[in-house]
Amino acid sequence: MNYLNTINSPQDLKKLEIHELDTVAKEIREAVLNRDSKIGGHVGPNLGIVETTIALHYVFNSPQDKIVFDVSHQCYPHKILTGRQKGFIGSDEEIATISGYTNPTESVHDFFVVGHTSTSVSLACGLAKARDLKNEKHNIIALIGDGSLSGGEALEGLSNAAVLGSNIIIILNDNEMSIAENHGGLYTNLRLLRQTNGTAECNMFKALGFEYRYIEEGNSISKLIETFKQIKDSPHPVLLHIHTTKGKGYLPAEEDKEKWHWNLPFDIKSGQNTLSFDNSENYTDITFNYLNKRLEQDKNIVVVTAGTPGAVGLTPERRSQLGQNYVDVGIAEEHAVAFSSALAKGGCKPVFCVWSSFVQRTYDQLSQDLALNNNPAVILVFSGAISAMDATHLGCFDIPLISNIPNIVYLAPTTKEEYLSMLNWGLEQTSHPVVIRVPTKVISDKRKISDNYDNLNTYEIVKQGRDIAVLALGSFFNLGQEVCKKLHLNGIDATLINPRYISGIDQTLLSNLKKDHKIIVTIEDGVLNGGFGEKISRFYGGDDIKVLNFGAQKEFTDRIPLNVLYQRYHLTPDLIVEDILKLK
Repeated sequence: MNYLNTINSPQDLKKLEIHELDTVAKEIREAVLNRDSKIGGHVGPNLGIVETTIALHYVFNSPQDKIVFDVSHQCYPHKILTGRQKGFIGSDEEIATISGYTNPTESVHDFFVVGHTSTSVSLACGLAKARDLKNEKHNIIALIGDGSLSGGEALEGLSNAAVLGSNIIIILNDNEMSIAENHGGLYTNLRLLRQTNGTAECNMFKALGFEYRYIEEGNSISKLIETFKQIKDSPHPVLLHIHTTKGKGYLPAEEDKEKWHWNLPFDIKSGQNTLSFDNSENYTDITFNYLNKRLEQDKNIVVVTAGTPGAVGLTPERRSQLGQNYVDVGIAEEHAVAFSSALAKGGCKPVFCVWSSFVQRTYDQLSQDLALNNNPAVILVFSGAISAMDATHLGCFDIPLISNIPNIVYLAPTTKEEYLSMLNWGLEQTSHPVVIRVPTKVISDKRKISDNYDNLNTYEIVKQGRDIAVLALGSFFNLGQEVCKKLHLNGIDATLINPRYISGIDQTLLSNLKKDHKIIVTIEDGVLNGGFGEKISRFYGGDDIKVLNFGAQKEFTDRIPLNVLYQRYHLTPDLIVEDILKLK
């Protein structure tokens, strides 16, 4: 790392001759692979944007000139060139301290914490307008690509940016991929522009009002520098379309672009993962196997994803098996919800598979397009849980978001059997939109379960006791069982309840508990504010019953170990029992 050890800021980069920058690019790729091979991360997007990032920092003057990265899938080279190279080539401790996303607390060269797609142009528009109102002079650059163009906010931002009337530079990184393959008519135009070297008369960016430029050799530092010098300080909006290679410089990532978009720790030489995989049953396999089997008899089922099929176990092979009954709408969760609602209205049985952290983008569509119209679409929310993830990808906010929208039935299965029963019911019923919070761990339990959930908001008493009732929701049902066992060791025979429904309360059951219970305990794998437990507390607000709610605090956590969070939130059997006994 002869060069990277001497580059602590873009000013150091500018001291080099252009012919030296190819070596810098080689060292950056080695640094990216070093970090990703140790802790995992975004591989292909960052390897493909190395030359662009070098040219940006060679020509522009960050942080005076402001560069906004979309999704942060492409920010590693930027971090390396802005004084954070130790997060890629340093000790294991140094590597662990650097976030995988842009973060203003790390560097003055980062302007936003960004982890969701299609936002860069909107953010850049705001920076540009603020600059103009303050009569300042500097460049605003938005780097978008890697599938982000398919998100609705990207198009809203482009529409606004095109008529800004002042300096804003949009760099469209066209690597011919999203996370998986691209979907949608937008990419038909990109393909035409690539095929014609940017000269096609049909050009959506020119139609919007941009000065449009195209670089076929998007991984050529010299061509990028030449063009950046030409458009720097432009007095009007410019869109630069560059054709790059995703995963460039690392053969496994070039050959299997979807697999290497993001990867677990791996051996650089072989490309093989170094972490052992848990080969036990998982809910992505369970879900696919069930839906694929159902499709043999019911061709009205449509599986929908929003640009992240791999995250829900839909490999290319599985997508092929589903055939025309599978639709990827691109990275456009809002559209996916409205699309699913209309599929249901049209007589189909849509199943939209989405991560909890991405369903946050869909509130208006959940409310207006789906719930208000009361169409019986099914949404499966994966990774809904308190987690050690980055602040941008937390899955603990879906319960307050979804469960408080009228008409939506939000279900929380506790076991594999209950999950499949709820999924089957959701597909067969026609009265409500049904959302299922997919459990995080596969647990099988042969206790008798319902096959009909038409009688909404009826909880299940799994074990009848007295004095204390524990309502343990979904993935935390096992935690509730452990709490009851420990209470039994303290001479307390507690009632254990599986609520099943997140979106409503069982008033009859809760009223009956008043007869012989003094303490009600709720446990949920999500944020407490606006969550399930607060519904129970509100019900008992006027009664002489004490209610304890256990769940997450309302906060953005960033890569905090799960055991630390469980201690902080008192989400262990011992700590919960300790809090209960204090009330006795």
